[in-house]
Amino acid sequence: MDRMHDRVRNGMRASDLGTDGWYRPWSGGNGGNCVEARKLPDGRVALRHSTDPHGPALIYTRGEIAAFIQGAKAGDADFLLT
Repeated sequence: MDRMHDRVRNGMRASDLGTDGWYRPWSGGNGGNCVEARKLPDGRVALRHSTDPHGPALIYTRGEIAAFIQGAKAGDADFLLT
C-alpha cells in the first residue's frame, strides 16, 4: 500500500490508475459530461472527467471527500449553481 501511496499523486494521468473501478455517481441529464470517481486501495478517492479518461486525476483523502459531500448536502456549494 505504501508503494501505491507514493506513486499516486494529484494531477497524474487518470488512465495510470487503471480502467476498473471508476463510477459515475453524479451522471444524468448533462450530455455525457460526468465526473467519475474511484476509491483507491489506500482509502483516497480519485476523480476524473468522463470525456477525458486519460486526463488528470484529482486525488482526495477520505476526509476531504467526506467534508465536500457533507458541505454539499448542507447547501454550502449552492453558490456554484447561481
